[in-house]
Amino acid sequence: MLDRTSLTNGTFLNAFKDVPGLTLWSEERLESSMRDILEQRPTGQSVWIFAYGSLIWNPLFHFAESCPGVLHGWRRSFCMRLIAGRGCVRRPGRMMSLASGGSTQGLALRIDEANLDAELRIVWRREMLSGSYTPQWAPIDLQDGRRVHAIIFTANPACPLHEQDDSVQTVLPLIAKASGPLGSNRDYVIKLREALEQHSLDDPYISELAHQLQVAA
Repeated sequence: MLDRTSLTNGTFLNAFKDVPGLTLWSEERLESSMRDILEQRPTGQSVWIFAYGSLIWNPLFHFAESCPGVLHGWRRSFCMRLIAGRGCVRRPGRMMSLASGGSTQGLALRIDEANLDAELRIVWRREMLSGSYTPQWAPIDLQDGRRVHAIIFTANPACPLHEQDDSVQTVLPLIAKASGPLGSNRDYVIKLREALEQHSLDDPYISELAHQLQVAA
């Protein structure tokens, strides 16, 4: 189960240790990666997380502020082969990341300084489970006119699970059939579209994929 408790006590991490083809990061490596990002934190900036996927509807970490925003230069992409969680080795699906190009509407979530380490550690255990993402800082234009720097999780082409072709026609049959302990890959896409609509956010790529999945159902 994906919840705060499983992320805090290590249950979530241990649940994937025997998945063939999935190399998990140790607690030490996760901590080192998190510290590296904090050392690159822009001077005088709060720590924001840019939510573009399941962090929108199920963040699990506590945050002090949420605001819609736009990330320029990156787009949503189902470019990660999914063999755990909502997929399996026998019937892999696709997980979403950020690929270069375009722009992405999402939510910027600010973490309170008083709880920064504990809450950011929850994010790291969830997102950096196997190093499939590359965390980095990027400017986000908030809906209220502010510009902040946030941590984003982008595609890591060096990861063995990275897939180049993320077109709707390619990922559609994979997502339609994949499922795992966390649910179906299809439900992830449907929930994402619903979450985007709830926050008045738009992404034609997600809308088209969700539509095609519902037509094929």
